[in-house]
Amino acid sequence: MKNLFSNLKGDIFGGITAGIVALPLALAFGVQSGLGPDAGLYGAIFIGFFASLFGGTNTQISGPTAPMTAVSMVIIAGIIAANDGDVANALPYILMVFLLAGLMQVVLGVLKLGKYIKYIPYPVVSGFMTAIGVIILITQFLPLLGYYVTDDKEYISQYTPQAEEVILEKILQDEAGEGVLVLENFQETINRAETVSEAEVEAEALNLAKSSSSGVIGAIKTLPRALANIDYLELSLALLTVFIIFGFKRITTTIPSTLVALLVVSLGAYFLGLDYKPIQQIPSGFPMPHFEIFADFKLAMLTPYIFTALTLALLGAIDSLLTSVVADNMTKTKHNPNKELVGQGIGNSVAALFGGIPGAGATIRTVVNINSGGKTRLSGMMASILLLVVLLALGPIASQIPAAVLAGILITVGIGVMDYKGLKAIPHMPRTEVVIMLVVMLLATFWNLVYAVGIGLVIASLIFMKKMGEVSAMQAKVVPLGAADEMLNRTDEKALPTNLKEEVFIKRLEGPLFFGYTSDFQLLANQIPSTASHVIVKMGRVPYIDQSGLYALEDVLLKLQQDGVTVLISGLQEQPRLLMEKIDIIPDLVSNDHIFSNFSSCMEYVKANVEDRVTSI
Repeated sequence: MKNLFSNLKGDIFGGITAGIVALPLALAFGVQSGLGPDAGLYGAIFIGFFASLFGGTNTQISGPTAPMTAVSMVIIAGIIAANDGDVANALPYILMVFLLAGLMQVVLGVLKLGKYIKYIPYPVVSGFMTAIGVIILITQFLPLLGYYVTDDKEYISQYTPQAEEVILEKILQDEAGEGVLVLENFQETINRAETVSEAEVEAEALNLAKSSSSGVIGAIKTLPRALANIDYLELSLALLTVFIIFGFKRITTTIPSTLVALLVVSLGAYFLGLDYKPIQQIPSGFPMPHFEIFADFKLAMLTPYIFTALTLALLGAIDSLLTSVVADNMTKTKHNPNKELVGQGIGNSVAALFGGIPGAGATIRTVVNINSGGKTRLSGMMASILLLVVLLALGPIASQIPAAVLAGILITVGIGVMDYKGLKAIPHMPRTEVVIMLVVMLLATFWNLVYAVGIGLVIASLIFMKKMGEVSAMQAKVVPLGAADEMLNRTDEKALPTNLKEEVFIKRLEGPLFFGYTSDFQLLANQIPSTASHVIVKMGRVPYIDQSGLYALEDVLLKLQQDGVTVLISGLQEQPRLLMEKIDIIPDLVSNDHIFSNFSSCMEYVKANVEDRVTSI
């Protein structure tokens, strides 16, 4: 507790500054997610506070981020669609997925898996981040142009026939559940259909229209209609916001340009009495927990989203730990990755209970905090407290912010989040890595963010295994004993008895023996000629064997034993030896007295025990 208040003045100022930067982004990400600006604000408050309190990076500021919001948007849209466009019915399942993702992050931290996050290949991360930027830009085209499906009555009316079909299908499903036989009692169906009001049909048509225009594909399909119905006031406000954000940075970076744009454009539009579209109403007062997520919980509805929740948890872990590394570099400290995951998980879990969208460590906000004097966890907690004060005291005022301003803010976020470093390196990158990056980017943009990452990881892993197998195969050699001096160029293999060159062969292995190399390893064994009576397998540089490699080794040793060849092993390391003993390769195929700690002792055995059969003949 003493350390928490050791930098009180710096932490308060750093936290307030970071909170000011976080405010417009929280509102914008809430709108982007589909749950509204209040959901973004709730997420920033609870994630920021609890991730700072329990996390492992003292200066980290957490809250909704572009990658987490993009994935959340997909999850939210999918669950709402599965609930026939009813947000109220879908909300418990949405929040349960977010809660599950937070709990998964806690488990990742408890199991100390934070250190493994760094092994995700850069092309996968690069393609994903660029896709996030593209998704944000495309999905913001419609609000940028001032086009909102809810205001386009003509477009909504196109879905009226489909809406009537959906409503009729619901009636038939209800009757089936009640045991009503439609063909025998068709009048009952007619009676129920006649009770459907025009307002219900319009509401269903609106849900269908919103679903059709959501996401990247929906935005592209709806873009021609938006271009034909541009609201130039909304477009002007959005473009002015973008201009101020990028332009003000050239004047000074001390004051956050995003906040300047938010205040200048919002206050100008309000006091000039412009007829703009405001954001959704932000509820006043402290947010209440959504305990209905437990009361109305059905496992069958959540099951399809378990993998999605895991992906959200992993993405949040990557996002947070990358920011932690940035914070370490700036403060010359060392974060605790597993504790950080636990803190992020607790923050996301609590945020889900209160209706907030998930988030992670936010790099820009963390940098602002550090540069403004923040040094302890108190700074992140102060940022959240500031946002809570804004919610409690200024909620009705914040509700007057033009929706176009948040669209402009998101446009700048989309431009900024793309990985330009990776894009610029495409001409110089290996072709396989370019393919991985582009595959992830295209699949994430136009199909599914979650599956894109999974497919990218699989492709990257297969390519990596292939390359490592090729490297191991190139380095591994089988040479006669007499040629070892020249071909292996090893000091411990000099002055070998050349009279045994037809009887003794050396098989040198380099690197791990794993499933990507097993086929080449088995082919290598066929290079040993029939004159061989002994084979020395040098395994001093084999630190690891997986199950595939173990069984491949067993097959080779069994074949050599059947051919009457004695196998000697030198430099066998601990992990390979334990596995070989577990399945009785040692001592069934290679006896303990044929295993040597080094090549020199192996050669002593050869000189004493191997007979020159070819020369004697």
